[in-house]
This record gives sequence, C-alpha cells and structure tokens, in this order.
Amino acid sequence: MPGWAGHRSRPTHPCWPARRQLPYLPYPPYPPYLPYLPYRKFMLPLHDVRVVTIALNAPGPVAAARLREAGAAVTKVEPPGGDPLEGYCAGWYRELHDGLTIRRIDLKSAGGQAQIQELLAPADLLLASQRPSALKRLRLDADTVLSSDSRLNHLRCLNIVGELGAPETPGHDLTYLAKAGLLGREIPRSLFADVLAGEHAFATALLLLRQPPGSSAQVGLYDTLAPLVGARTHGLTGPGNMLGGALPAYGVYDTLDGRIAVAALETHFHTRLYEELSLTAGADLTAIFRTRSSSEWERWAATRDLPLTVVVD
Repeated sequence: MPGWAGHRSRPTHPCWPARRQLPYLPYPPYPPYLPYLPYRKFMLPLHDVRVVTIALNAPGPVAAARLREAGAAVTKVEPPGGDPLEGYCAGWYRELHDGLTIRRIDLKSAGGQAQIQELLAPADLLLASQRPSALKRLRLDADTVLSSDSRLNHLRCLNIVGELGAPETPGHDLTYLAKAGLLGREIPRSLFADVLAGEHAFATALLLLRQPPGSSAQVGLYDTLAPLVGARTHGLTGPGNMLGGALPAYGVYDTLDGRIAVAALETHFHTRLYEELSLTAGADLTAIFRTRSSSEWERWAATRDLPLTVVVD
C-alpha cells in the first residue's frame, strides 16, 4: 500500500484513537486493512501454528484446508505417486490444497523417514489418516512420535473408533453411510461421511492445540455420523415419520418442469402455505404443485415469505 511500507508513521483514520495511544506494530491491525491478505494473515487465529499432514483422500484434506483457512502453515506429505484424490477429482484436489505446501516423500525409505522427522521438528500438529498398523510401520503412530517429540500433538482420522478392532477394517464414505442406515437406493450426491469427518477433525484439532504438547486424539469417520443418525433413530426422519413424508408441508414435489422442496414446518409457515393455496390444512399438495413450473412456484413463495425452493438436479 502506498505510503505505508517502510514507514514507522501510521496513517490516520477517523475510527482510530489518537496516535499517542497506539504502540507501533509492524503490520496494520485494524479493519480498513482486512482486504489486504499479506496483512490479514497476522490476524488469523492459527497464524503461528505449523501443521504436517500425511492424511490422504477426502477427510484429511478437508481438515487441512480448514486449518489453512484459519491461518496455520500446513505442509502436506504425499507418497511418490501423489494423493489418490488428485486422480479422482483434480479440481476439488486443487481447491482443498490451495495454499498448502506439498512434499512427495517415500516414507517407507530411510531417507523419507529422515525428511519427515525434519518436517515434524518445528511442527505443532501431525494429522494422519492411515490405519493404525500402517502408521506403526512408518513409525508415525502416536506412541512413537510423541515419545521422541515433546512439542507435537497427534491427530488420527480412523474408520471407526468405538468398536474393538474396527480401525483396521477397510471402508469409505459409501460403506459408512450404509452401516449407519443413511444410504438410500441411489449413490449419494456428495461424500457426506468424509466431509463431516473432515470438519470434525478440524474441530478436534482446535481443541487438541489447546492441550499440553504431547497430547493425541482420534476421529472416527463412521462415528462422526452419529448426529445425522440421531434424527432417524428417534423417529423424526425416515419413511413414514414426520419429516420422512408424513407431513405434506415438508417434502419434495413434482412440478410442470421439475421439482420443488417445501419446508413449511413451523406453525406460521404451515398455516400461511395452506391459506395461500386455498386448501384445507394438512391436505395433500401433489396435484396443486403440478399446475405451475418450478420457477413460478419459487417466485410465488418468495412474495409470501414461504420456505420453498427449486430442486437443483
């Protein structure tokens, strides 16, 4: 920014206290400078945290991206062949790894072991997603790593935490959803278990960074589905339940050219929906929603403050 770099005098701003009340800082700490990323990074909560991740596929990179967004310096170590996610979906891989430092190292070799130890020396957190037996062979399991590094914390993403022997059982997003009873007859449109596990790992990392150095934690990909399973277990969702088709004002309907989603759950929405449609409360809505296009219904709902939107296919 003109007039700032290299000068100890601070520019004036009507929102700032008088100059004599402000200690000199090497970067501008106030809101007018937030859009300038070189300065903004100093204000992010994890700007002084160093993370090394060897976690591959989706959950680990999701967590690493969130840590990087919070200001952490993240170094990703991939095998010589790279992360399989890059081959599956190069665009998403690039999005998740924007701002990360990528190193390709053969951790099975003596030279690779020396390189990873060099990376871990100044690090605050190691994030891993390999099975326990694989981590042990690489000497990157929590017991081995933490016994030789008093500064580091260790976070593992596992398949299942809560069942004996289950962390070694192979699995992916699809099998976790199936086991949890969340899989319908179609392939899911997103990697719900993987992404939720990545967010859970990020939250766990934040908690772990507040623990004494040498602490460890683990996140189970299947276990992170528990909040999603609760609604079904207790009869709120699922076929025939209130939010599983039993309430006409909460559902998906065909229109002249597509589908709409209606969620008139609260009493005031429910009452207004039926009044505006001139129907008896609780009546079936299938026939009336077939009389207009999806966009027409969306505009109709917007003018009446009703929760209705076009289903994007």
